[in-house]
Amino acid sequence: MKADELKQIVKEKYGEIANQSKLQNESSCCGTSCCDSDVDYTVFSENYEKQEGYNPDADLNLGCGIPTDFARINKGDHVLDLGSGAGNDCFVAHAIVGESGKITGLDMTEPMIFKARENCKKLKYKNIEFVLGDIESMPFENCKFDVVISNCVLNLVPDKAKAFSEIFRVLRSGGHFCVSDVVIKGDLPEKLQKDAEMYAGCVSGAIEMTEYLHIIRDKGFSHITVHKQKAISIPDTLLCKYISDNELKSFHSGEIGIFSITVSAEKS
Repeated sequence: MKADELKQIVKEKYGEIANQSKLQNESSCCGTSCCDSDVDYTVFSENYEKQEGYNPDADLNLGCGIPTDFARINKGDHVLDLGSGAGNDCFVAHAIVGESGKITGLDMTEPMIFKARENCKKLKYKNIEFVLGDIESMPFENCKFDVVISNCVLNLVPDKAKAFSEIFRVLRSGGHFCVSDVVIKGDLPEKLQKDAEMYAGCVSGAIEMTEYLHIIRDKGFSHITVHKQKAISIPDTLLCKYISDNELKSFHSGEIGIFSITVSAEKS
């Protein structure tokens, strides 16, 4: 499948998610009804309810971490959130930067941008903007932002090298990023990796963790730190749709696995 086809799948999937409630998203494994209806659990998401600035209307249960916990955001910073969705992480970041700072959310899905702007309007924030655009080719000038964050989005980007190259470009000198994302350890079975619906559901777009960190380093970032990693427990009812019994045994033995990580790095 070509990159533009994958992007279209992600747009369609997350356009559908934008029109669902958090409750609907919580009752399926990847935000939409890609799993059996009897699977009722959350694979990736973290609980935001105690975060200052949290707004339930903006939380669609799509994250795999809380990048603002480790992003070292300061009052007055200009923060960019990649794949900002309905605005959840933007509103949390806003509570940190205050009125002297600025938040920009970037998303390629029009229904998400619409939903985020509506949420922002209700909250009456004047220093948050939501921009429609592609992470691989951001519509921003060089050296614009102090901090870049992202939550369970970059794994959905077909060309991760382009994504991190763009992050480097838009960060000011001395700026940094902190992203939560999904990565793989070992060789994920091809049937699971290439399935288009699972790709849009945050699993199959992930790459091997060592490769992920290598891309970050290769794009010029320094002081790369993995702050948190957590194994993702996926039920056999889902895995058995994509892998054989023998592959399932390897998955459970820890030879292969899917992890959420939160990683940061600096632009010198």
